Amino acid sequence: MRILVTGATGFLGSHLLPLLAEAHHSLRVLARGEAPAAAALGAEVVTAGLRDRPALRRALAGVEAVYHLAGQVEFDPADPAALFDLHVQGTRVLLEEAHAAGVGRVLLASTSGTVGISKEPRVATEADDYPLTTAARWPYYLSKIFQEKAALRVSRDTGLPLVVLNPSLLLGPGDERLGSTSVVWKLLQGRVPAMPGGGLSFVDVRDAALAFARALERGRPGERYLLGGHNLSFADLFGRLERLSGAPAPRLRLPSRLNVAGARLLGRYHAWRGSEPELDAPSVEMGEHFFYVDSSKATRELGFAPRDPQETLFETVRFLEERFGRPGAGSRATSPRPPRP
Repeated sequence: MRILVTGATGFLGSHLLPLLAEAHHSLRVLARGEAPAAAALGAEVVTAGLRDRPALRRALAGVEAVYHLAGQVEFDPADPAALFDLHVQGTRVLLEEAHAAGVGRVLLASTSGTVGISKEPRVATEADDYPLTTAARWPYYLSKIFQEKAALRVSRDTGLPLVVLNPSLLLGPGDERLGSTSVVWKLLQGRVPAMPGGGLSFVDVRDAALAFARALERGRPGERYLLGGHNLSFADLFGRLERLSGAPAPRLRLPSRLNVAGARLLGRYHAWRGSEPELDAPSVEMGEHFFYVDSSKATRELGFAPRDPQETLFETVRFLEERFGRPGAGSRATSPRPPRP
């Protein structure tokens, strides 16, 4: 099968592409720049952006399926409109051109945060509605909600078969751009001053990639699939990371409102000084929420089987320390801009 992959150079894409190559699919990737790892797997590389319709038409010629992974993870964006342009408008253009090209299936990478955000430790399922009121304060999640809504509408209007996959926080080895694993890296660097009061779901990127690969055949068009390996409070997560790495988890615990208010005050102080705070206020505010999800639907229909969380956390820490240096040992990474995976 000839498959087009957008976002093939990102964290998820770098793990998915080898699985598709091993299954002997003919691969083509759409990238904004060079994609040497994809080319090494035999993939044809088309250099273009999502809004370039002529280039999209060339990239979609003869394609039977599309994996749309491209996106930008940014929780404190300087330009929120850019997130909507990329996630919503870019996706709409791609799906319109995919339908016109006669593509037989599109698999969209969304996020579990389109349903799994709550002030209480509840566990979300695919049946839950979009938490628009809660997500409204974070342009990233809001743009991903509207991406899903736009994609599902195009699918309904055109009949284009669409499967939506919603992975939670991706951890594991290979995050070269310090995107989703930055939460672990910040702890290793001692940049988490107080213990967040909320909790999150995370999934090993290798398990998520396998679920994406299986969804090509097993995923039901029009359906969403949550891919969350494990639900942990931040206290549990950081405690595990402390035992694995030796980096101390934050001992300070503050009431939620005080934690958020302090982060906002520090943000204004650093803005006045022209410096960067240890943690931005939106990240602190998100840390006071819960992102728990139930992945039983993906287990039943896609054979999704998340590995032991300790293995994922151990290999995340090992990769970060080997790739960027062990904090406090004479090496300190400079975090790059969030990726467009």
